[in-house]
Amino acid sequence: MTQQVEALLTEHFRYTPLSLIDDIINTVNTIIYRAIEAIEIGLFSIPPQQLGYSLEKDAASGDTSMGDADHPEAKAEIENGVHQLETLLEATVDKTFDKFEIYTLRNILTVPDELAPWMRLGHYEGLTLPLPTTSPTPETILALRRKVHETRKLNLALRNTHANNAATISQLRSFLSSATLPSSDTSSTDPSTSLGFLTSHPSATTLGLSLTQSQTESTKGPLSTQTQFFISQLPALRQALEELKPRLKTLPEKIGDVDWESHGEERRAYIEGRVRRVVGARGVGGEINGVKGPRVGREEVGDLEGVIAGMATEKEQE
Repeated sequence: MTQQVEALLTEHFRYTPLSLIDDIINTVNTIIYRAIEAIEIGLFSIPPQQLGYSLEKDAASGDTSMGDADHPEAKAEIENGVHQLETLLEATVDKTFDKFEIYTLRNILTVPDELAPWMRLGHYEGLTLPLPTTSPTPETILALRRKVHETRKLNLALRNTHANNAATISQLRSFLSSATLPSSDTSSTDPSTSLGFLTSHPSATTLGLSLTQSQTESTKGPLSTQTQFFISQLPALRQALEELKPRLKTLPEKIGDVDWESHGEERRAYIEGRVRRVVGARGVGGEINGVKGPRVGREEVGDLEGVIAGMATEKEQE
């Protein structure tokens, strides 16, 4: 059997011809094993004297025994005979079904080699072979299927976004509804769900956010003007953020990573220099950077300390 004929039969039967023959042989072997098992059980259930074994007599009691324990040779011969029968049947089945396999593959499950290229199965009816070049391939079909799937996902996401935006717009309109309604109607609105006070409150007039009736109708007023101004500043803010992003990368990630001691000496020297300059100008110190102040005695310094301590005491009492 050639490979083309085997492929044709496999496509027609939905299984290979050899698998059919293997199933038949396995079924016969299963029947043989069951028959041998039944034979073995039957032989062991028959008393040994019925199989031709003589009874053994106890010389002391004069009793005869018919159990298998008195005939161990019977059990051994039964097991040996069953094994030989099993071997014989297996060899016979193998030899016979080898001939059956060869005969079936040559005469039953076969197609002439010269006829195989011209055979057309039932599920190929109506097809034009060879296929035209413009016909879709499995790869293009799979790509189109994925494209349709992604399009459906995008459509669903857009629908959800549209619904959310519509709900947000309706809520915003209801929030500002009290600004355009008369005073009698505003009392019926729910203050927890209305934000009309942002434009109708007296503080809004002070901040320039109030809307008059004409401004509401024309949608032109301080609030809209400021909104337009904020929108116009968004590009500048975006540009400033883009400029700050590279600088943020140079900053330490944690406060603990900052090297506070690197400029500690410079800071300490600067503070000491400023203190010396001020103290020298007040006449306490000596010459600092060429500036010489008057000398002050210990008594004057003690008096100043007493005055400062008294001022601190009065402040604590207050």
